[in-house]
Amino acid sequence: MQFTKCHALLISLLLSSCPPLLQTAAATQDDLQLKGTLEQGALLRGRVAPGTKIVLDGTPLQVSPQGAFVFGFEREAPLQHTLTMTYADGRTATHELTIAQRQYRISKVNGISQKIMQPDPRDVARAAKDSAMVKQARAVSSEEAGFAEDFIWPLTGRISGVYGSQRVYNGKPGNPHYGVDVAAKTGTVVVAPADGVITLAVPDMFYSGGTVIIDHGYGVSSTFLHLSKLYLQAGDRVKQGQKVAEVGATGRASGPHLDWRINWYQMRLDAASVVPSMDKVIKKSAQ
Repeated sequence: MQFTKCHALLISLLLSSCPPLLQTAAATQDDLQLKGTLEQGALLRGRVAPGTKIVLDGTPLQVSPQGAFVFGFEREAPLQHTLTMTYADGRTATHELTIAQRQYRISKVNGISQKIMQPDPRDVARAAKDSAMVKQARAVSSEEAGFAEDFIWPLTGRISGVYGSQRVYNGKPGNPHYGVDVAAKTGTVVVAPADGVITLAVPDMFYSGGTVIIDHGYGVSSTFLHLSKLYLQAGDRVKQGQKVAEVGATGRASGPHLDWRINWYQMRLDAASVVPSMDKVIKKSAQ
C-alpha cells in the first residue's frame, strides 16, 4: 500500500484542504502516514515508525512490528476524534481528527404485510444463530497483513446498493444496509479483494444465503453474501485475486448480486472506502 506523508497528506479520495492533523504534524522521520477518507463509514490504514504506540479516542490500536495499523469510523460516528502517538523514544504527538458527515439514502415503503413485519419465530431463532457465527468470525484478531494492501473489487459490475442506505417500512425504520451490492449473473466469479484466511464458509444462512468471511488481519474482514457456490472452506488461506465463490441469489435476496461488506471487528464500514470507484475500474479495464 502506498502512503502519503502527513504534511502533504493526501488522505485518498478526499481532503482538498488541510485538516488540523496536517497543521500539527512534526517534520520528522516519525511522521504519521494515512490512507483512507476522513468521513463516517470509512476504513483508514496507516503507518508510523516501528515501536510507536497509538491510541484512538482512549482505545489503544494494534500496531504491527513494521508500524502498520488500521481503524474505522462507523456509520453515525461523531465528527471529532483524537489520535495520540507515543514514539519509542518517549515523545508524544496528539492529532485532532475532524471527519465528514455523510448523507445516506433513506426510502419509505408502505403497505408491507403484517406477516413480513413479524417473521416466524423459528426463522428469527435461525437468523440469531447465524448472526452469532458471523459475530464470532469477525471477532478474530490476527496478524495477517492483507489489511494493508491496496484492495481490489471482488468483481466488477453495476452498483445496485450502497452502504448506509435505509428503508422505513410502514413508518418503522429498518436496519441500515451495510454492504455494497454489485449486480451480476448467478455464477459470476468472486475473488478475494486482499490476502487473508477464510474464517467462515456457510452455504445457506437464513438471511444471507451462501456466506464467506475472509480475515485480512488486525480486525479487518470481508464478508460476501448471497453466494450460489463456495470454492473454499474455513481455514483456507487466500491470495488477492484468488477465486473464492460465485454470485447467487440465495438467502433473502431479490435477485442475483454480490453483497460485499467490510468490518473492523464488529464495526460495519463501507467497502467502497478501500477501493477505487467502480467507474474508474471498468473504464481502465476497457482500455
